[in-house]
Amino acid sequence: MSRIIAREHILKILYQVDFHDDYTLDEVIDIHLENCVKDKLSDDDIGFITNEVKGSRQHLKEIDEIIGHASKGWKLNRMSRLDLTILRLAVYEIKFATEIPTNVAINEAINLAKKYSGDHAPSFINGVLGNIVNK
Repeated sequence: MSRIIAREHILKILYQVDFHDDYTLDEVIDIHLENCVKDKLSDDDIGFITNEVKGSRQHLKEIDEIIGHASKGWKLNRMSRLDLTILRLAVYEIKFATEIPTNVAINEAINLAKKYSGDHAPSFINGVLGNIVNK
């Protein structure tokens, strides 16, 4: 599986976590992965997805602070949950997943926004991420 498709799974899991307080993170991951048999996930794919999801959630407070400082005029609670989830994943990859090049993390975030969010989202996400990497 390509990392592009893997990131789509990561985005979906992270988005679901925000709405399922009654499940643990591991339960949300397991439920999602069980429903993805059509994508034929390898052990490497599952490891990448799981590590990205858990890493994003582990550093959530720091990630949200970074986004809050970079999104001038936008409070996190005003952002669409989907856009915020895309930003959280990208910031995790930029700041904490050092094996992923910054330009790849930004490009993937913009592509996720183009596919899953509104017309304004790609430029908004690009602007916020630009503020983060240009500090």
